[in-house]
Amino acid sequence: MSGGPLTGVRVLDLTRLLPGPVATLHLADLGADVIKIEDHGAGDYARILGEGPEGVSVFYRCVNRNKRGLRLDLKQPQGRAVFLRLAESADIVVESFRPGVSDKLGIGYEALRAVNSRIVYCAITGYGQTGPLALDAGHDLNYIGFAGVLDQIGAVGGPPAIPNLQFGDLLGGAMTAVMGMLAALFDAQRTGQGRLVDVAMSEAALTHNLFPFFALQSEGRVPARGDDLLSGGDAGYAVYPTADGRYMAVAPLEKKFWDLFCDVLGRADWKVLHGSRGATADALRKDLTALFASRDQAYWQARFAAADCCVTPVLNVAEAIDHPQFLARNMTVRADGIRQYTPPLKLSRWAFAVQRVAPSVGEHSEEVLREMGFGTDEICALRQTAVI
Repeated sequence: MSGGPLTGVRVLDLTRLLPGPVATLHLADLGADVIKIEDHGAGDYARILGEGPEGVSVFYRCVNRNKRGLRLDLKQPQGRAVFLRLAESADIVVESFRPGVSDKLGIGYEALRAVNSRIVYCAITGYGQTGPLALDAGHDLNYIGFAGVLDQIGAVGGPPAIPNLQFGDLLGGAMTAVMGMLAALFDAQRTGQGRLVDVAMSEAALTHNLFPFFALQSEGRVPARGDDLLSGGDAGYAVYPTADGRYMAVAPLEKKFWDLFCDVLGRADWKVLHGSRGATADALRKDLTALFASRDQAYWQARFAAADCCVTPVLNVAEAIDHPQFLARNMTVRADGIRQYTPPLKLSRWAFAVQRVAPSVGEHSEEVLREMGFGTDEICALRQTAVI
């Protein structure tokens, strides 16, 4: 086994809460040296969002593992000077301030590029660095609502349904940011020139809202909520309740799967209904609803276990993390007194491990500064003036 593929990459992380910390979590898990920088105020208040061992939330512990902690007051000139010195040898800087804030602090992209031309600077915001909404506040619900995603989620005739997966924060602020940072880092290693990576969470939601976008251009309209092929319009792609109040995810979209599905149910007469829409689909859905409601989830799970036709139980999180499939793939690990997810990818010659638990505020301040060449007297002076 080798170290993580990002071993040797240093990241200065100024983000907090969910999007940025999850982005840098992925980098840290892959071996990058992520230094989590917090101020003397609230710091990352994800620490107190929910319960956790010793008063530190499970949320904070899970998304900040494998990082080091540095406390730094960037509003003081000495704090800014320390940050610029750290940036001289850093590869990536990640922040989630509103546009213009980092420039006012004297640590914006141009200031950092002046001391390190190779720096990759990632700015994560709701609406991007430019445009009429650039300075507006927002949360995941705002971003997916603005991007046309929320409008499509829900049942026919019902209101938009709030998803439990934060598409804007995680698809946008985390995964899109990681993609941009790694692409810019790869280029910087070839050319010696870094880049500004401008990530807008609303744009990531917009550009992945694909099927309504396709329909708008091919059919001239966006399907009604709950009536698209993959959102309820096809009876062969739906969720059906079972007798015990549980659900089955039924998705035999392709004809070969649909035919097998019909064979398992002993309803060969339904094969001709593959892909039906409108009134025919409504009638078929009623029949399927009645059929699945006649037996409990365990029965249907057993009945379809040997049939490769895309029918699976709808599990809750507790059931999912203990399912043999996820256990076989080691998708959770126990660390820092809690159970945590492992990275959603496997790489040859690398085995994931929690090398560090989530840091306390400023836990590694002296360690990091000494590595950067700060002497004992300098560090003491920074402590006495509350810069660190």
